Amino acid sequence: MPHEQPRRSRLALADTPNAVALARLHTADVLLGWGVSSGIVDTAKLLVSELATNAVRHTEEGAAPALPLSSQSTVQTFELLVEAVPGAVRLSVWDRDVRPPVLKEVGVDATGGRGIFIVAAMSRAWGYYPARGMPGKVVWAEIALASTGPDEGRDASVSSPGRPATDDLRGSGDARADPNLIGRVLVGIKEL
Repeated sequence: MPHEQPRRSRLALADTPNAVALARLHTADVLLGWGVSSGIVDTAKLLVSELATNAVRHTEEGAAPALPLSSQSTVQTFELLVEAVPGAVRLSVWDRDVRPPVLKEVGVDATGGRGIFIVAAMSRAWGYYPARGMPGKVVWAEIALASTGPDEGRDASVSSPGRPATDDLRGSGDARADPNLIGRVLVGIKEL
């Protein structure tokens, strides 16, 4: 990917049921337009799915339920930022919830709770920071554009100015991805 000028694409989405699919489509369209390899695009779509799903869920948790089509129904939004950074693609999602993302281990039979685990397992670095000038937080993940080994590009100290390094978010143990679990999740995502 040439470094002529900074590449970034921002998209605001309503927290509707189709928002996650639209975030995936936008991410794929942007990255393919930048000439990013299809393997990186597939990983980016998976990460965006997890980050956007969390944003929609956190927005829902903070809002009182409203009747569909009522005058009191308000649609909340979240934002997706796709940007090229040196040697990587960074995906950032802003949501209105101030609570930090939690990396947790879940059982094989659990029906949810794997989002941040997948983000941590599939990215070279990830983290969050409080949103500036608005409520909530931004959760971000980076995907290395090229790697030569299984742990290449998984440097948790990579961070941009004003954005914290992610050592503290990965926990004290180095969580290894279960390939069977990741495979089942990927199959589930493709069926969406």
